[in-house]
Amino acid sequence: MTRWTITFVFLFIAFPALGANAVDTDILKLSGSFLQGGVVFGQTKSGSSVALDGRQVRVSKDGRFVIGFGRDHQVNSLLTVKTQTNIRISHPIQVKTRQYKTEKVNGLPASKVTPSAKFLKRIRKENGKIAQIRTLDTDENWYQSGWKWPAIGRISGVFGSQRVLNGIPKRPHYGLDVAAPIGTPIVASTDGTIHMAEKDLYYTGGTVMIDHGHGLVSVYSHLSKLSVEVGTFVKQGTKIGEIGATGRASGPHLDWRLNWFKERLDPQLLLGPMPKK
Repeated sequence: MTRWTITFVFLFIAFPALGANAVDTDILKLSGSFLQGGVVFGQTKSGSSVALDGRQVRVSKDGRFVIGFGRDHQVNSLLTVKTQTNIRISHPIQVKTRQYKTEKVNGLPASKVTPSAKFLKRIRKENGKIAQIRTLDTDENWYQSGWKWPAIGRISGVFGSQRVLNGIPKRPHYGLDVAAPIGTPIVASTDGTIHMAEKDLYYTGGTVMIDHGHGLVSVYSHLSKLSVEVGTFVKQGTKIGEIGATGRASGPHLDWRLNWFKERLDPQLLLGPMPKK
């Protein structure tokens, strides 16, 4: 009897940690912001599996994937790729750290800074809905439509800054604030599907959440009017509402946020300069 021995050959490719974040090979291509708050877009062979620090990442049929680094993400990460032909790539990523500003916001109602017990049940319920939407992991590439400013105005708050509300230190600010008069149009920054369209949440007031695929979900807060409904697909540039001062706000502005699952990202990193009015 003839015995056949089948040998699987695994090829490990390691890239140096310094200066190689934006790797470009036949198997792996990366582009984006390799720093805290940054999002990176990847391309690999169709049928490959990808993991970031041991966590599996969705890969579309054409090999596209997304990874993100939160406000306080660790400096060193490891991206691993395994193709259908058992080629494996181990790619160290260095995540650049950032220094964040301290922002003082005064003039807020005391109940919005430290809510009383009677509001806690409502807050938990609303936060639960928001958290559930942030778990979305759809196999859509809507984010490829690109990113544009959702509103035009003065940048009044930046990502990552430590907030001091009425003199009380609070959690960091995870959004980008654009101040403008009430009624200023707000448009969808990127193609996607509406998963939340609430007129009056406790903290964020009028709130819209849009799924852009692969774990990327954007949040538009403090709206005075909403122009969309849950389940609607919107193209980039579609009006979704108007700037307001609803929820916890000291003046009319848009609080615009971007999440990759639980990671809070800086949407300004995806944009050019603020357009002129």
